[in-house]
Amino acid sequence: MIEIVDLNMKEQKTKLEEHFINWKGSQDQVDDVCIIGIPI
Repeated sequence: MIEIVDLNMKEQKTKLEEHFINWKGSQDQVDDVCIIGIPI
């Protein structure tokens, strides 16, 4: 998350989704994931 802190919220969302999909791979999702972003 430190690597994407300078991106806008939309770009951060895209990067996080890409990273999660790559991390999960072909496995089924077994847990809920919740990330909340608050612009300051």
